[in-house]
Amino acid sequence: MRILISGAAGFLGSYLSDLLLSQGHEIVGVDNFITGRRENIAHLSSNSKFSLIERDVTDSLEIDGPIDRLYHMASPASPKGYVKHQVATLKVNSQGTWNLLELALRKKSRFLMASTSECYGDPQVNPQPESYWGNVNSIGMRSMYDEAKRFSEACTMAYHRERGADTRLIRIFNTYGPRMDPYDGRVVITFIRQALNNEPLTVFGQGQQTRSLCYVTDLVQGINLTMESNFHEPINLGNPDEATILQIAKDILELIPQSKSQIEYKEMPPDDPTRRCPDISRARQILGWQPRIGRKEGLKKMIDFYAPRLGHC
Repeated sequence: MRILISGAAGFLGSYLSDLLLSQGHEIVGVDNFITGRRENIAHLSSNSKFSLIERDVTDSLEIDGPIDRLYHMASPASPKGYVKHQVATLKVNSQGTWNLLELALRKKSRFLMASTSECYGDPQVNPQPESYWGNVNSIGMRSMYDEAKRFSEACTMAYHRERGADTRLIRIFNTYGPRMDPYDGRVVITFIRQALNNEPLTVFGQGQQTRSLCYVTDLVQGINLTMESNFHEPINLGNPDEATILQIAKDILELIPQSKSQIEYKEMPPDDPTRRCPDISRARQILGWQPRIGRKEGLKKMIDFYAPRLGHC
């Protein structure tokens, strides 16, 4: 197939490109490099089945030739990224989604919208099933991301119901692995960078807020399976192995025994979710999918990748 991926130079977009290329497909990547990284796709430069268009999907996008599948992965996805680029985050998840849905209709291509667990906000239900509507602050310091993704979901379902668009929806929970921006503020890469440099590991509050970490190769398998399924409503993709932020910090220090880092506690940022854990019953039932790489195994893979690039200890 010929497949378009918006945000192809992003953390997830680059791994998705690798997976689909390994299946023999042709990939047209689109990225404006606001938060995407050229090094994430540098290894694809000699691959004749991969091409890159440097463009913002909030502008009108015309693609020559057929498009069989369209994965909309473009968006800043870290707190530092979407707080720095608030308007761009809102636009890529509204006008960008709109533009790509129109393109999918013109090309008669199947469309997948990459939404987020942040749609659940600071949840009052744990773990979070797809039927939970969320608890989101619409004007808070994360609202440019949370509410934009909620709009993207509404837009995708409207095109499916009214225009007959062949759509899929995923809600991505915390994902980690190589190719993350070491300075984007997400918890795992921040802790690894700090530990490798003998810096304090900054834990907010008492570190009792939870996250559920899914290794990136597991996650992109779930994305691909969702695209090839016949299910149109949201599917949670993530690892239901819930751990506190403090436990994740301790795991990383255990895996880098030479680090001299200590844990340092800081004031909680606004609207930081206290619980984050997916109910993946739907993914198991519909896709036959569940993550296979355990937390410590995945953390070790990530540490091995970053140690020669970031480490001083």
